Amino acid sequence: MNFFNKTLCLSSVLPLSKRWLSTIAIVILSSVGGNQIAMASTSPNLVETAADVVSMRSAIKQEGQFKRTFIANKASVDKQIAQAITVPMPKDGGGGYTHERHKKNYKLMYDAGMMYQLTQDANYASYVRDMLLTYADLYPTLPLHPKRKMGKQNPGKLFWQSLNEAMWLVYTSQAYDLILSSLNAAEKEKIENGLFRPIVKFLSVDSPETFNKVHNHGTWTTAAVGMTGYVLGELDWVEQALYGLDKSGKGGFLIQLDELFSPQGYYNEGPYYQRFALLPFVTFAKAIQTNQPTRKIFEYRDGIVLKAIDATIQLSYNKLFFPINDAIKSKGIDTIELVNGVAVAYGLTKHAGLLDIAKQQNQILLTGDGLKVAQALDKKLEQPYEFKSVAFGDGNDGKQGALVIMRQNVGGEQAVLFKPAAQGLGHGHFDKLTWQFYDRGEEIVSDYGAARFLNVEAKYGGRYLPENSTWAKQTIAHNTVVVDEKTHFNASVKKGNANHPELLFFEKDENITISSASIDSAYKGVSLKRTLALIKLPMKKSGEEQSFVVDVFEATSKDKHQYDLPVHYKGHLISTSFELDTQLTSLPVLGKENGYQHLWLKAQAQPKAGLSQITWLNDNGRFYTNSSIMDGETSLIFTQIGANDPLFNLRNENAFINRKTKSKNHTFVSVLEPHGEYNPSKEFTVSAVSKIQKLSHHKAENIDVVEIRFEGNISYLLAFNSAENIKSNQSNSFIFNGSTYQFDGRFKLFKIKA
Repeated sequence: MNFFNKTLCLSSVLPLSKRWLSTIAIVILSSVGGNQIAMASTSPNLVETAADVVSMRSAIKQEGQFKRTFIANKASVDKQIAQAITVPMPKDGGGGYTHERHKKNYKLMYDAGMMYQLTQDANYASYVRDMLLTYADLYPTLPLHPKRKMGKQNPGKLFWQSLNEAMWLVYTSQAYDLILSSLNAAEKEKIENGLFRPIVKFLSVDSPETFNKVHNHGTWTTAAVGMTGYVLGELDWVEQALYGLDKSGKGGFLIQLDELFSPQGYYNEGPYYQRFALLPFVTFAKAIQTNQPTRKIFEYRDGIVLKAIDATIQLSYNKLFFPINDAIKSKGIDTIELVNGVAVAYGLTKHAGLLDIAKQQNQILLTGDGLKVAQALDKKLEQPYEFKSVAFGDGNDGKQGALVIMRQNVGGEQAVLFKPAAQGLGHGHFDKLTWQFYDRGEEIVSDYGAARFLNVEAKYGGRYLPENSTWAKQTIAHNTVVVDEKTHFNASVKKGNANHPELLFFEKDENITISSASIDSAYKGVSLKRTLALIKLPMKKSGEEQSFVVDVFEATSKDKHQYDLPVHYKGHLISTSFELDTQLTSLPVLGKENGYQHLWLKAQAQPKAGLSQITWLNDNGRFYTNSSIMDGETSLIFTQIGANDPLFNLRNENAFINRKTKSKNHTFVSVLEPHGEYNPSKEFTVSAVSKIQKLSHHKAENIDVVEIRFEGNISYLLAFNSAENIKSNQSNSFIFNGSTYQFDGRFKLFKIKA
């Protein structure tokens, strides 16, 4: 439901008029177009308010985390403003000196503006004023940035892309709001006419394709323009930011809230860009709430902004975000975007679990919401945040596939990430039905993420490397089936965005979380279906619980194909249950295109029919065995990334590929088993060998049965019905080794004595 009408009434715009024109009366002046609003003197009133400042000024006089943060930040700002103001002519791409200097400047202006509000020391305001005046002299003279990448991104002037220009303005508009009351009329006129009006025009009227785009670039741009509109009293800018340049609602901030998030708060581009887009979504929403509370923006679409903050946290493991799509793998919950989001969410909800995340972030913001977090942590009010097993529906309707997270805790937290999700726009990878596995704080079955050295100018200007397209996005770079060495959708983003997997089911009980999904559009004439289960078993012999991941991947077609199923693993290969034909003196390349050209062929094997096992050791000191059912014709290929990489842009990571050739239909069945411990410090090794002795798979109509036999002739049968839309009480039966078994609903785990 839309909680407000697009036609503003006087009551909804009154908060805009409490600025600097008069300290007593509220004065609203209309420009020729009737959209200019002059402000009274209650500054600040953009994101932070005068009431926030009063509370913060009191808090810095009392012992606690907020005061300690203030002292540290003040020392940092004092050191920086003692230096000469530096506003260089834009020259460098991402990571270069001028790029980084302008980034530092917007953060410094914001921090100095906050110091002015907290200390009332005019030196801070003067510093921000002087830097803004310098920018006001420079900006009107700037051409498009010399390092712009034509045809790829919309260029900026201060920065190589307009995205960074918008980020600059999000912060700088807040800095201006924080010092506005200290400026005289001439200073305001020069800063606004020389800087803010030109940059707003450049980002909006001059860049309609970005401003109206439903994409994270559009989010930053609309937030920047809307926030500046509030500070300058330009209601027309605010309306354009909310509803698009023509105010039709086909573009703008609100349609991005409608289109980019699922009803559960999952962002279409994945966790990495959800984190990145979170700051403008949350900050602009906060500005809307401050200036136009009748819009009830935090209630919009059933509280979608708050849901997005919570979903961002859920999309992490051991403080790092799940690295799907174009993701830098080192990004985690301590990024400023989520620090800000958690503070705002706590300020609105007082949810004690958010304090647990704030404590892990170990950063206090000098904001009104940051003060609330600091004071609550001082009182030790935090409660453990609950990470859940959840299927986040994808797409604005939540029905365009899903991103599935399965969690359990067996001797350390385990997580399975299953990705039957939508394409994710241009940042999406061609990896339908891929998966990852995490255990004891480490990535075990891995995803490459993005091929990029963010802001390292020496590596392709800090932009995405060419190998991001030739390797990282290609299907073979992920843990899913590749047909005939071709990439899903033939690497067409347009086709990928038009098609998505179907989530068949996601269910769980005390010991099992299981999910299944399918897609028949990744390859013409080929249907793919995968079922993954994270299982917790009590092992009587050891008295401990044991975790397993069961993976059943079906490929069906009327024609014969080659099916490759890679497993990209993190760790050192320990052993195999079959002989390897290893390349000893030279390494051939596995293929010619679609990512295969980047793989060195290190070894091959042709395991006999039956159980095949591969064991590796991870840096967390634990062994992992992948047990698979082999038919005697399927081969295994061991690879390492690095071929056709002349500038050493790619990481040298390992994988093994289960390959079935000349087959119409094939089902890959495997179990991943964590076990044992290796402790080089104390010089001991325990349980380095898998406990699994037999693996089998049987299928009767829609019911799959996977048998896992352990030492001691104890077997477990995982039975599941993968048909669509079955009833929760549906009765199922199957025959295994001459005995009949029954279960109700979707799945059941049976324990039998062999």
